[in-house]
Amino acid sequence: MLNKLKLNDSVLNNFKSLKLWFLIPPFLLLLLISLYFIFLNDGEKFTVEYVKVQTDLFLYLNHRLSAFPNLEFNLTQLGDVVIIFPFLTAFIIYAPKLWEALLISSIISLIVSATLKNLFAVPRPAAMLNHASFTIVGSTISGNTSLPSGHSITLSIVISILLFAFMPKKNKLIWCIFMLLLGLVIAFSRVGVGAHYPLDVIIGSTIGLIITILGIKISNDINWFTWLKSKKLYPIFMFVLVIWGVVLVKKIIDVNLPIFYISLCALIVSLYLMATHYVQKTS
Repeated sequence: MLNKLKLNDSVLNNFKSLKLWFLIPPFLLLLLISLYFIFLNDGEKFTVEYVKVQTDLFLYLNHRLSAFPNLEFNLTQLGDVVIIFPFLTAFIIYAPKLWEALLISSIISLIVSATLKNLFAVPRPAAMLNHASFTIVGSTISGNTSLPSGHSITLSIVISILLFAFMPKKNKLIWCIFMLLLGLVIAFSRVGVGAHYPLDVIIGSTIGLIITILGIKISNDINWFTWLKSKKLYPIFMFVLVIWGVVLVKKIIDVNLPIFYISLCALIVSLYLMATHYVQKTS
């Protein structure tokens, strides 16, 4: 019990020490990208210029990354909350504060992602480019929902939550660089499978970082999800995890990917830990 308290307290202290100036770099990056398309484009429509300015880079990265189609197809699944959230379910027991910030950030991201996708309405690569010029791994997506990458936002939120929750007292720069590079490597799988342009991924990841910082600050001030700490709710949580497991099993049946098995294993471990803690409490 002591270790659980220490971990949650550590996450809570790290979240409280998060400074708003962390918002400056991602906002500056978005500002620079915006200024380019406002002042330095060739006077063409935004959609045309947006695609044209990065087509060569997209084709190059897609060609290089799609050389490992199985790896890229597995990595890109981590942008789906159904796949990546099970890796964090154990923290409901050991660090519920992490899940408070995660849920708040996720709610914000749903609103922001849907709004921006509808606002920009940028066609996916499959809708703008000759299919013979690049590789599509998995299903072909051709809607006007390219900017920003929703998978990148989700992944960035998870990576950023872990980044700030477990920020070490020493070697902070190394920890930050490692986590950010890890996030980008996984996020760029969206380019590797031919689903998004590079800027979709960069902008999505940047937005995810901003949302996470705001989500953490909100969770520090407003305790909307304190019920996560209640062991009385463990039976409900376990029921949800079982349903979640069924969904993962269906995914395995439909598309047999290793990442689905790993996610399912993480879910089963969390379910076992939660059941064990609940039984110990009630016995």
